[in-house]
Amino acid sequence: MSARGPLFRTRAGLLVATTHELCTTLLRDPRFGRGSGPAGGGDPGQQAVSFLWLDPPDHTRLRALVSRAFTPRMVERLRPRVEAIADELIRELPEKADLVSGLAYPLPVMVISEMLGVPPEDRERFRGWSEKLARGLDPMLTADLLSETGQAGREFRDYFRELVAIRRRRPGDDLLSALTRVRELSEADLLATLVLLLVAGHETTVNLIGNGVLALLRHGQLAEAARRPEQVVEEVLRYDPPVQLTSRVVLEDVTLGGEPLPRGTAVMAVIGAANRDPAVFPEPGRFDVTRSPERHLAFGLGIHFCLGATLARMEGEIALSALARAAPGLQLAEPAPAYRENLVLRGLAELPVRRRPGAPAAVY
Repeated sequence: MSARGPLFRTRAGLLVATTHELCTTLLRDPRFGRGSGPAGGGDPGQQAVSFLWLDPPDHTRLRALVSRAFTPRMVERLRPRVEAIADELIRELPEKADLVSGLAYPLPVMVISEMLGVPPEDRERFRGWSEKLARGLDPMLTADLLSETGQAGREFRDYFRELVAIRRRRPGDDLLSALTRVRELSEADLLATLVLLLVAGHETTVNLIGNGVLALLRHGQLAEAARRPEQVVEEVLRYDPPVQLTSRVVLEDVTLGGEPLPRGTAVMAVIGAANRDPAVFPEPGRFDVTRSPERHLAFGLGIHFCLGATLARMEGEIALSALARAAPGLQLAEPAPAYRENLVLRGLAELPVRRRPGAPAAVY
C-alpha cells in the first residue's frame, strides 16, 4: 500500500493513508472525527454508541467518567496483582504449550475482569461475544458477520444488564459498581461503556503479548525482555501493532496530502504502515529493541488516544519480562503460527512453544 502513495483509493473505493505524517494528521486534527461509528456507520453490535465512536462533546463527557480508573497512579496499584497472575500462569505452562491460551489471553482477561468485578466463572461466557465484536471492527463486513456481531452485542448487553442489577443491590469495590453510581450515565451508555471496557481491555493486549513473544523468539531476543522491558514493549508496538488500522470521517471540508476531501469522506489510517515509515523509523522492517520508537502510533493520538495504554504497557512489560526470566530456553514449536482472521486487530490464533532441550528444568 505504501508503494502506491501516501494517500490512495482501493479498488473498493476506500481512501487509505499510509504515511506517519498523514496518519498523525488524521488522528490528531479535530477536523477529522469518528462520525459516530466505524467509517460513520455506527458501533457494531451496540444499541447505544460507546464513546470510542463519538466526537466531542459527548466523547469528552463519557470518557471523563471512566478515565480516572486508568490513570498511571491507579494502574500502578494493580502491578502486584498483575505480576502474581503472570507468574502463576507461567508456572502452569507445560513443556509444550500454546502461549496465546496459556498466557497472552488469560492475563489481560483476568485483570480487566477483576477491575470490572466480573465473576471468574463468567469469563468463558463472554469470550465468544468478545471475539465477534472484535471482528466487527473490520471494514466491509459480510451480512452474516454483521448479524453475528449484532447478536453478540445484544447477548453481551443482556449479561451486563443482569450484573448491573446485582451490583446496584450489592455494590462491591470494583469499577462496575462505581459506574452504576454515576448519575450522568444512562443505562444504554453504561452498558455500551462496560462492553467497550471489557472488550478493549483485553483484545488488544492479547495481541501485544502474543506478537511480542513471536517477535522476540524469531529474532533470538527473549532475554532482552528481562533487561529492558519498556523498550521491548515499545518496539513490539511499533513493529507489529495490535491495532493495524482505524478510521476517521472528515467533519469539514479539508485538504489531506494535497487532495481536497469533502465533509463526510471516510479515511483509513493504516497504523501498521505508519509505524514502518522509513522517514521516521530507520530500517523500519528490522525488529530492534535498542531503538527509541516513541513516535509509534500503536495507541493512536489526540482525544482518542487509547484510554488503557498505561495498563496495556504494564501488562505487556510484566508478561514478557516474567516469561524471559522463567523460561530462558523457550523456542517456537511452529515457525509459522496461525493468525486470527481479523483485519483491524492483528494477532495470533495460537503460538505453540516448547522448552529448548537442556534448558533449566526449574523454569516451569
